Amino acid sequence: MTDFKSSETNLILPYNFLAERLVLGSILTNNETIPLVAQQLTIESFYLKAHQIIYKGILVLYGEGKKVDYVTLITWLQDNKFNKYIEDLSLIFSFVNQIYIVGYLEDYLALIYEKYLRRLVIDLGYEIIELGYLTEIPLEQIFSKIEQKLFLLNDQKQKKIFNTSAEILTQILTELKQKLKTAKLPGLLSSFSDLDAITQGFHNSDLIIIAGRPSMGKTAFSLTLAKNIAAKFPIKIVFFSLEMTKQQLLYRLLSTETLISHTKLRAGRISKTEWIQITETINKLSNLSLYIDDTPNISVPEMLSKLKRLKQEKEEPLGAVFIDYLQLLEDVEKTTNRVQELSKITRSLKKLARELNIPIIVLSQLSRNVEVRANKRPMLSDLRESGSIEQDADLVMMLYREEYYNPNTIEKNNIEIILAKHRNGPIGMAKLKFNPQYLSFENFSNK
Repeated sequence: MTDFKSSETNLILPYNFLAERLVLGSILTNNETIPLVAQQLTIESFYLKAHQIIYKGILVLYGEGKKVDYVTLITWLQDNKFNKYIEDLSLIFSFVNQIYIVGYLEDYLALIYEKYLRRLVIDLGYEIIELGYLTEIPLEQIFSKIEQKLFLLNDQKQKKIFNTSAEILTQILTELKQKLKTAKLPGLLSSFSDLDAITQGFHNSDLIIIAGRPSMGKTAFSLTLAKNIAAKFPIKIVFFSLEMTKQQLLYRLLSTETLISHTKLRAGRISKTEWIQITETINKLSNLSLYIDDTPNISVPEMLSKLKRLKQEKEEPLGAVFIDYLQLLEDVEKTTNRVQELSKITRSLKKLARELNIPIIVLSQLSRNVEVRANKRPMLSDLRESGSIEQDADLVMMLYREEYYNPNTIEKNNIEIILAKHRNGPIGMAKLKFNPQYLSFENFSNK
């Protein structure tokens, strides 16, 4: 694609001739550099065709366990009918003496890779122009395709060389010293003490699943968590609602905070005292950095685009993202196998959490297997119909209300938060009080 575009416009695309020759020359001088180079550069990272073929020969020979030198590489070129590139190899070999310090190799790799990314950006620009002319394709589909390409391109930009254990341990030591100075839990606290005692808060780069059967209170619980975190920390909280509109969500939140029933609020049957209470609550909630997006059928690349725009704003940093709910998310490239599609989506969400370095909390439905069991408490295996959630998630919380299945239970107005998976800590259960009339949650006490 690159060669086609460059010939079409008679332009030479960005590349670094000297760096490409220095890298290939360093490999011929020292075969021990091949793993480092192979980790950073693909064949297409080299711009010149001769350099691509020579690098391909190097990787093939190395993969076969053979020594890579001038003789073996010439033999490979001859055997594979690439004789016209032997002269280029000879020039590179004579150029080897210009490499004085192999320690500069990483700088040369960075130069080559930076030019390669620029060529990819140019190719994407041409592709966007071509898509603009395809009037038979809906604009929404074109934007989704562009966002996905940018998402993948940005992934390539994040490519890094290994960190040494010394570098990582130094960073950990700094974090530990900071924690000693401030006696607080390390993550974003939910304000539910029993839950926070187990989770130690929600941590950056974690993918957190809140799962449950319908009517368990998933949306209400996640909305309460979002509000509590936004009230406690000077950060932006984003809530993506794929099922309910932003107005419906805020009516729920208003009902929870004022303890005025949702039905009464929607009907407008409000007393003078209640009106004063509503006004005060609205003023309080308006000061929170809580952002709600109710775009239906949104994709992960679309989310990333919106989050990055929000992150660039200079007020509070982006702190956490809530998504309601997983099964309504769309993959840009739809397939007939929904399980595979959801697996791809959960992997993308985990990558998103790591790239933005924030916790991402995703709601998920459970399979109907729960309903046919005598014990209705959900288990981790109930997620298995939903792709790779169990594998990708760092923390899985499952909601269970005994009262929903057994109205005569003594556990009325209680909800169990079952921590079925906790990659970086213990599993367990936290119990909260739940008021179904106002969809509100409180800390549970046995007193």
